[in-house]
Amino acid sequence: MGRKNGRRKPMAEINVVPYIDVTLVLLIIFMITTPMLQTGVDVELPQAESATVESEGDNLPVVISINEQSQYFITIDDREPEQIKREEVAARVMAVLNNKPKTQILIGAYKGIEYGVVVTLMAGLKNAGVPSVGLMTQSSER
Repeated sequence: MGRKNGRRKPMAEINVVPYIDVTLVLLIIFMITTPMLQTGVDVELPQAESATVESEGDNLPVVISINEQSQYFITIDDREPEQIKREEVAARVMAVLNNKPKTQILIGAYKGIEYGVVVTLMAGLKNAGVPSVGLMTQSSER
């Protein structure tokens, strides 16, 4: 019933409640400041030389072109460019990749085309399952 000498034994447990409070405060601070860090900065990008893409064997790349009027064209193998609707591009490219999985997919767009048009095309191809998409450029020597 009673204790022998009336003194309490020291407790060997760590009180973690203050640590949890500090962690929650830090979590709230990071949740508030993270969206502020994701804003873009206007920069002028440097120009760089790009390497020429070599086709492997008889696998010629599929080239998707966008002209000044935002019309889409697809060139498969060495055939003439064929006008195509934007909605049909992913299906046509996937049909080629089903037959020849190592075929490269390249996008060539008129320099005045809005950035969003090209990015939308790339995203659509990625969502359709195209493993990689390249962008065509002209050399700066011209």
